[in-house]
Amino acid sequence: MLQNEPGARPGGAPPLGPGAAPDPPTPAAAPADPAARRQRLRRLLLVLGPALAVVVGLYVWLAGGRYVATDNAYVKAENVAVSARVSGPITAVAVAENQPVAAGDVLFAIDAAPFRLALDRAEADLARTVGEIGTLKASYGQKEAELKAAESDAAYARTQFERQSGLARDRFVSPERLDQARHDLDTADQRVAAGRGELAGILASLGGASLPVERHPRYLEALARRDQAALDLADATVRAPIAGIASQTPNPGQWVEKGAPVMAVVASQRPWLEANFKETELTEMRPGQPLTFTVDTYPGRTWHGTVESISPAAGAEFSLLPAESASGNWVKVVRRIPVRIHIDPRPGDPPLRAGMSTEVTVDTGPHGPLAGLKSLFARLVPGETAPAKADAAAAGR
Repeated sequence: MLQNEPGARPGGAPPLGPGAAPDPPTPAAAPADPAARRQRLRRLLLVLGPALAVVVGLYVWLAGGRYVATDNAYVKAENVAVSARVSGPITAVAVAENQPVAAGDVLFAIDAAPFRLALDRAEADLARTVGEIGTLKASYGQKEAELKAAESDAAYARTQFERQSGLARDRFVSPERLDQARHDLDTADQRVAAGRGELAGILASLGGASLPVERHPRYLEALARRDQAALDLADATVRAPIAGIASQTPNPGQWVEKGAPVMAVVASQRPWLEANFKETELTEMRPGQPLTFTVDTYPGRTWHGTVESISPAAGAEFSLLPAESASGNWVKVVRRIPVRIHIDPRPGDPPLRAGMSTEVTVDTGPHGPLAGLKSLFARLVPGETAPAKADAAAAGR
């Protein structure tokens, strides 16, 4: 082949003629100079470093204070202390510790025998009261008839007395007959007065001649005693006031005092957060602002929520012995204000239990220089003015 012939040139080039100098050898690519590479990197850092610092500083200056965070925040839930309305020994416990219960489920039962006997006595007393009121009504009718008879006798005695008085004036009757007639009239009048007094007493006991038995005060009193006995019997069975988890369950045989806490039910639905922010962090915080929070029990998972309300006073104001700022030894301490946070539920979230520690970050929205820039941008960019006008028109409607 051509390249194998003497004097052939590489790459198919024509062979060198007589007296021609050969081509110099092709030098290999020279390696990059490390010093030059470091010099270029140093120049790049000298430019990008200050620029990045300026950008970060500008962002911190514009958005500074927008996000407020605290780790003094905990999960809260309704915690109802269950107490009995009656006293007595517990005969049965229907739930176990940490068992889910629904509102109205039986928690435990108190010995109901004394309350059942009290109910029987109250019902018997109510029946006796009805009979006594009926007897009073019968006595009223009888006394009314006796009064009418006494009034009739008194009228007859008065007529006889007047007749005897006329005859005595003409001396047709003896004075003894006149005295007898006067005595009979006085006796009849006294009988009428006594009958009227007895009738008035019975009428007062009845509360009125036409008052029904069901509206009589004695009947209503006996009925209230019967209802109270029935209520005590029903209260011997204690039920869950809310749906949740049973806690601190009692033991059978334990004596229960009326009104004393026996166990607790912690709500498992609709928990909330109580975040204690410093008073200096509430300047721009308002109800309805969005937030995110994490729970120490579930690392790597984020929840969302909103600020529901802000307490009207610092937590120290609700303590049993609040700090006295007017005392001689006074040290200024930044107070914390409780903030109630609504949790936005999402499917698949793990359960939140009361007392869990959380970290909350509230987005208080743009304010300060960033708010001014946003307002300026909304005025300068035409596309931003239309939504603002539409929102204003909707608010006006």
